[in-house]
Amino acid sequence: MKIALYGYGKMGKAIEAAAIARGHSVVLRVDHDNAGASPSGADVAIEFSTPATVMDNVQLCLANKVPVVVGTTGWYRRMQEMERLVSAEHGAMLWASNFSIGVNIFFKLNQYLAGLMAGQPDYAAQIKEIHHVHKLDAPSGTAISLAEGIQEQHKGYGGWEPTEPGKQPKAGQLPVFSARTGEVPGTHTVGWESAQDRISITHEAFGRQGFATGAVVAAEWLRGRSGLFTMNDVLEPGPAVRP
Repeated sequence: MKIALYGYGKMGKAIEAAAIARGHSVVLRVDHDNAGASPSGADVAIEFSTPATVMDNVQLCLANKVPVVVGTTGWYRRMQEMERLVSAEHGAMLWASNFSIGVNIFFKLNQYLAGLMAGQPDYAAQIKEIHHVHKLDAPSGTAISLAEGIQEQHKGYGGWEPTEPGKQPKAGQLPVFSARTGEVPGTHTVGWESAQDRISITHEAFGRQGFATGAVVAAEWLRGRSGLFTMNDVLEPGPAVRP
């Protein structure tokens, strides 16, 4: 499989190594020096750039009929625009806030725990995430996915709110705490606390390799498909059907 990489920083280089290890080749590497380069000739593109450039990169890939895997976060407020773009181009796009297999299992554990807590009003939830200082968006896309997973299963939260330590969130809002320090690859903790005790689940990444390998697996899965997909489609058994 021939892969075009949009974003060739540390994450892009990790994806290249994972792709080569799985028998693929990287035919295009795009960074700020060659922004706007066409993915023509690639079988699939993997996009890990910045929130400011992701929409342009996806549009370029779809216009060239190249399916694209998007790992950039911080653009989700433009999701409806992205959906329209994929539909208009009759293209294929797969996005995820995190491609790590372990994180996607963590998402499911989070939803299960939130469902159990839906009948326990004495427990309040919070999310804490820590990343390296180079990460541009806060909260992380993974933290937002965790918050949305809690909202789906627990009707006591009408939304989530970025919250600073020591501050109380608004009533009905799920607090999300973010920290940026050193070169931490990513740690996410969901906690449920009552006056009597606390229950916590944590995912800690040891490096970028899990994210990189997951992105390549997603690219392998996406090739030959059309529509808008997420990592859930990759992990769930059976064919994915999308309108």
